[in-house]
Amino acid sequence: MSHEKKAIKATYFSIVGNTCLAIIKGFAGVFGNSYALIADAIESTTDIFASFLVLFGIKYSNKPADKNHPYGHGRAEPLVTFLVVGFLITSATIIAYESIINIQSPHDLPKSWTLFVLGAIIIWKEYSFRLVMKRSIETNSSSLRADAWHHRSDAITSVAAFIGISIALILGSGYESADDWAALFASGFILYNSYLIFRPALGEIMDEHLNDDLIEEIRRVSYQVEGIKDTEKCFIRKAGMKYHVDLHAIVDANISVKEGHDLAHKLKDTLRKEIPELGHVLIHVEPDNYS
Repeated sequence: MSHEKKAIKATYFSIVGNTCLAIIKGFAGVFGNSYALIADAIESTTDIFASFLVLFGIKYSNKPADKNHPYGHGRAEPLVTFLVVGFLITSATIIAYESIINIQSPHDLPKSWTLFVLGAIIIWKEYSFRLVMKRSIETNSSSLRADAWHHRSDAITSVAAFIGISIALILGSGYESADDWAALFASGFILYNSYLIFRPALGEIMDEHLNDDLIEEIRRVSYQVEGIKDTEKCFIRKAGMKYHVDLHAIVDANISVKEGHDLAHKLKDTLRKEIPELGHVLIHVEPDNYS
C-alpha cells in the first residue's frame, strides 16, 4: 500500500472514530451531569473538522508536480498542520472558558456510570493515537502526526475527567466542580501539545536542518555507486511525505562531461530506488582534486 493510501485510510479512521465519540461523550455528559465530558465532546467535534482538513492536505500535497509547482504540492501539508493546531488551540480555549464558568456555577454531582464511559474512551483513544502515529511515521506525514496528537490530547482530557469525576464522587458534596478543574487542567495540556505539533511543521516550512539520519543514509547509498568517490554538501528539504535533496558528488577529474553526467543520473536513480521517500534529487558533480 502506498504512503498516500495509508495516510488517507488512517484519516478516515480518525473521522469515523471522532464522530462516534463526540456523540457518545455529548449524551453521557448531558445525562451524566459531567461538564468535563461535555468539554471532551466539544474537543472531539473540533477533531472531526481537523481530520477533514488533514484528509484534504494529504490528498492535495500528493498531487504530482506541474508547470507551476515543479517540486510538487507537498508544502500544503505543514500549512494544514498549522490549521489543525489552530483547531487544537480553539478547542482548548473553549474548554478552559466553559470550565471556569462551570466552576463558578453550582451543579449536581456527576453520575458514577460516566466513569465506565470514560474508561472505554481512554482505551480507544490511546489505541487510536498509537495506530495513527504509526502511520504518520511510516508515511512521513506531519499533518497525520498532528491528527495522532489529537487522539492523545483527547485521551489526556478523558483521563483528567476520569480523575475529576472520581474525586467528586468520592468526596461528595462541595466537590461537584472537581471535574471542571480537571477539564481546565486538560486545556493547558492541549495548548502545550499544540506547540509540540506546531514546531516541527514550522521547521519544515523554513527548511530547517532536521535530517541527519537521512543524510547519512544518502551518503551510504552514494558510496555504493561505482565512480562516485565521495560526497560533499547534502541539503534536504521536506515537503509533504517526500524529501528533496541537493547533493554534491565527487568524481574523477579526468572523465568527460558526458561520463560525469551519466554518473550523476546513475546516482540519482540509485538513491531514489534505495530510498523511496526521496522526491526531487539534484546532483552537482565535483572533480576529485587529488586524482
